[in-house]
Parts: sequence; structure tokens; C-alpha cells
Amino acid sequence: MKTIKRPNFLSVLLAGLLMLGCKADPKQATVPDTSSGIEIGKEEGQAFIQDDGSAPNILNVAVSSPDHTTLVAAVQAADLENVLVNAGPLMVFAPTNAAFDALPAGTVEDLLKPENKDALANILKFHVTPGNYDKEFLKKFKKLGQANDQSVPVEVRGDDVYVGGAKIIGSVPASNGIIHVVDKVMLPPQE
Repeated sequence: MKTIKRPNFLSVLLAGLLMLGCKADPKQATVPDTSSGIEIGKEEGQAFIQDDGSAPNILNVAVSSPDHTTLVAAVQAADLENVLVNAGPLMVFAPTNAAFDALPAGTVEDLLKPENKDALANILKFHVTPGNYDKEFLKKFKKLGQANDQSVPVEVRGDDVYVGGAKIIGSVPASNGIIHVVDKVMLPPQE
């Protein structure tokens, strides 16, 4: 006999909020295609397909979070939206707005400039790991290989888990992985 698990209240609430957030029309930007003279939409790819029936992916969850507006703006400035909706599984260590605010004055504004797109993308990729591990399972690791081809240390202090010096303060499952909310922006080591 099969038992059916009922979704918990938080999952239902989160899914409902995400569905409401997904109905908004994304801004339509165009980028000239200099090779053909035809303008193409900047916002192309599976990240921009509206889908009210599927479980929310990492990008959907981030977009719906009022605590991650700076992260979403950074992802958009680096054109990484499609990365966060691929099949994964992915672990995203998502700094809060307060974590970005703790950076030296002007840092975020400077990184959001078009000429710093590559540096911004490198920092954001340093926050992404292949896999789907909860906080408890992460305690078994000493380091993680990040999407920017660098490693980040994992430390356990009591019940707390720190990745790259950033403390995991919450976790949210998504259809293509998991988001670990962190209290600090992790900066890649300079090579």
C-alpha cells in the first residue's frame, strides 16, 4: 500500500508565491545582432519561458525572494539566468541583500557595470556547486568545486556550516537543486 505525503504548509505557500511572481512580464530588451542587422531579444532561453505548472527552479525561487533582489540583479547583469534554470542538480549559495550591503561602498554598483560583466560572472559562479546536498550532508565535505573552476572550503562550527566563510542561514529546495541562503558574499581567491 502506498502512502502519499502531503506537502507542508511552507512548500505550498512558497509555490503559491512563486506562481504569482512568475506571471509578471519580464522586461523586453533587445541586443543588435551586428552580423545580420536583425535585433534579437536579449532575454531568450529557457529562463524566460513562463510555466505556471512546474515546480519552481532556482531562478524562480530567487526572483520571488525579497531578500535576494541584489543577487537577482547581479545574475541578470551577468546574463546567467539560463544557467540557474538548467536541469542541474545545482547548489547555489545565495547571499542576502544584507550580505551585498556589507561589501565596501560602491562594490556592487561597480560590478554591475557592463565592462565588469566577466568579473561579476566569475564571482557568481563561485557561489554555484554541482550537486544537491542539504546542510547536514555538507558537513562531510572539506571543500567544494565551484562552477568557476575554483574550490571553496567547507567548515563546521558546532551545528553551523560555513562555505567560503559564509554561514548557511537557511535552505530552500528547488526543482533543479537547492538554494543555501548565506550571510556573506564569497569572493574567489585571486590566482
